[in-house]
Amino acid sequence: MSARRLRVEADGGSRGNPGPAGYGALVKDAATGEVLAEVAEAIGRATNNVAEYRGLLAGLRAAAAIDPDARVEVRMDSKLVVEQMSGRWQVKHADMRRLAEEARAVLPAGRVDYGWIPRAQNAHADRLANEAMDAAAAGRQWQRASTTSTASSSASSAASSAASSGAAASSGAAASSGAAASSGAAARPAAAGEPVDLVLVRHAATPLTEQGRLSGRHGEDPGLSAAGLEQAQRVAGCEEVRGADVVLTSTMRRSRQTAEVIAERVGAPVLADPLWDETDFGDWDGCTAAEVVRRWPAQYAAWSEDPAVAPPGGEALSAVEQRVREAAAALRSRWAGRRVVLVTHGDPLRVLLRQSLGCGAQVQRRIRVDPASRTLLRLHADGSSEVVAVNRV
Repeated sequence: MSARRLRVEADGGSRGNPGPAGYGALVKDAATGEVLAEVAEAIGRATNNVAEYRGLLAGLRAAAAIDPDARVEVRMDSKLVVEQMSGRWQVKHADMRRLAEEARAVLPAGRVDYGWIPRAQNAHADRLANEAMDAAAAGRQWQRASTTSTASSSASSAASSAASSGAAASSGAAASSGAAASSGAAARPAAAGEPVDLVLVRHAATPLTEQGRLSGRHGEDPGLSAAGLEQAQRVAGCEEVRGADVVLTSTMRRSRQTAEVIAERVGAPVLADPLWDETDFGDWDGCTAAEVVRRWPAQYAAWSEDPAVAPPGGEALSAVEQRVREAAAALRSRWAGRRVVLVTHGDPLRVLLRQSLGCGAQVQRRIRVDPASRTLLRLHADGSSEVVAVNRV
């Protein structure tokens, strides 16, 4: 009789990278898609990569608790973790190397396979990770939502216990701190029907920005340069950001640094959301446009023409459009009647502007958004938008 097949989906995140972090994982029956277990935990201060490994480890332990003889397919949107656990990339960081070794010890290597999925397909695990971080910011532990399935509840309870075992040993990868992060701030009651006044800010400059190099969501994640810090201070003093009720940001370092400078000046909370992260440029990360054209001419041509084509190992523009649409809908609903500063990246910013104007992907690369520039939108409750200004510097 063939072994049962289980599917593990896992994710992790850090609001600051490093910063308050957490993971989420779920186990499904691979044949039916039934969710058998959900686990999530806030892990204190850690990097995105460490949080992703913690999510993988928890998911594998949960699967082993359900059926120790099962064959397991792991699906994650972290190319780094997938490639390292598949043995194609080296694990150089000491904390991640230890976590990778723990993960390999949960089940025999021949019964686990790894595959990458787009972030949009990993939304369940991402939601669990954010629930855990939100719970920690509110001073409580994450609890699984109630379910009508007794079998699933029992499996989740057992898997949760197994996933949590050994947590003390793993916690050395992330020192506990920042439980009351500003990302747990709650919105004031929405003024139903009123528009959101949105100030879109592209993050200030990094060393890679200054060199004209691509810098995606799973790349180096550089901080601001000296010039970038000066740009962030100038943005914080601009009249457009005054009176902001909240400063939203991607989870990437350069965006959060820019957001924190603005938030300190205007006295608003900072909330981070990975849906606003930059495109994953895959193998092109760190390259200039000229280098990409020279090394990947055919792939670059296809990517330029078709929004469904992704860079090698990266993310298609169509996937970015989907997550921006989801994030914008939540923003419009939650912050009705408020003034919001959103610090994000070139591609998400252009996508949101295009969606507001009703333009297709063919104009994506024609929209200029400089580092530390401001673009002003008004988002109405009926789904319509007004573009007030673009690329103010």
